Amino acid sequence: LWAMVYLLHKHFGRDGREEAEALLQRTSGDVDNPRILGAFNEKTPDWLAFFMFTYFTDRDGKFQLSALAESAFDPLARTTKFMLTEEAHHMFVGESGVSRVLARTAQVMNELKTDDPAKVRAAGAIDLGTVQRYLNFHYSVTIDLFGADQSSNAAIFYSSGLKGRYEEGKRGDDHILKGQTYKVLEVKDGQLLEKDVPMLNALNEVLRDDFIKDSMAGVGRWNKVLEKAGIPTRLSVPHKAFNRQIGALAGIKMSPDGRVVNEVEWAARKAEWLPTPEDFAFVASLMGRVVEPGKFAGWIAPPVMGINRQPIDFEYVRFN
Repeated sequence: LWAMVYLLHKHFGRDGREEAEALLQRTSGDVDNPRILGAFNEKTPDWLAFFMFTYFTDRDGKFQLSALAESAFDPLARTTKFMLTEEAHHMFVGESGVSRVLARTAQVMNELKTDDPAKVRAAGAIDLGTVQRYLNFHYSVTIDLFGADQSSNAAIFYSSGLKGRYEEGKRGDDHILKGQTYKVLEVKDGQLLEKDVPMLNALNEVLRDDFIKDSMAGVGRWNKVLEKAGIPTRLSVPHKAFNRQIGALAGIKMSPDGRVVNEVEWAARKAEWLPTPEDFAFVASLMGRVVEPGKFAGWIAPPVMGINRQPIDFEYVRFN
């Protein structure tokens, strides 16, 4: 945010200063002046939500910044390249955090010899169904951040050199894209179909698909934690049409496995697919304060090693 404010002040005169001031006045979740993008107005009430946010939503930042780093406007390109380092740390926090949650859950499941969510919760761990529902929610609100699947603005930004694609230099096409097409989704007569559209107009979808591929790789690493512990359950990202609020798929009732469903089935099964108030209340009940060096809350496993390879019980903060 502050980097964008700096660029607006430095290079765009009075209009830039006014836009920068408007950006700074926006507050996440504010009723009167919220953030422009919906995912940044969602509540982050607990550590599991925080880890999911940093894994998925900061990954959106990685891809958006990587596209802007291809800009012909050099101050923007240089600034975004610097910002990518910060996003990498955020994603590490999210991925390692969820991995530790899964490791602890798997440990409890093995100790109790059960996959019953009620018994796992009673032991103070977060059951895998709840983790999957959190994943479904944060993934779906994040892929909305890429915008409509067809966008004339995206075409203009690319053609004018303001923004590129992720890893533009590694792509083997002509980097002009006229005459090229890309497949996007639409729902027609209750069926989910693909159609070809001009690639210039589908650049939001191109970036979204790059994000999805990258996200799935990390979810695969989470599943390795479960596999190593001998737990057969696997996490998965939902279909990209699930729970969408932006673009041609907005408002379509879609199951995580990609089936178009009616209102009745959606209402009946929404609690299976997205976090419920009961889920949030349970996870919040686990968020106790643990400050003794070497001790960890019962819902999360210790890290593999401390920061800068310090021992696990290193006293990072000294309380008076």
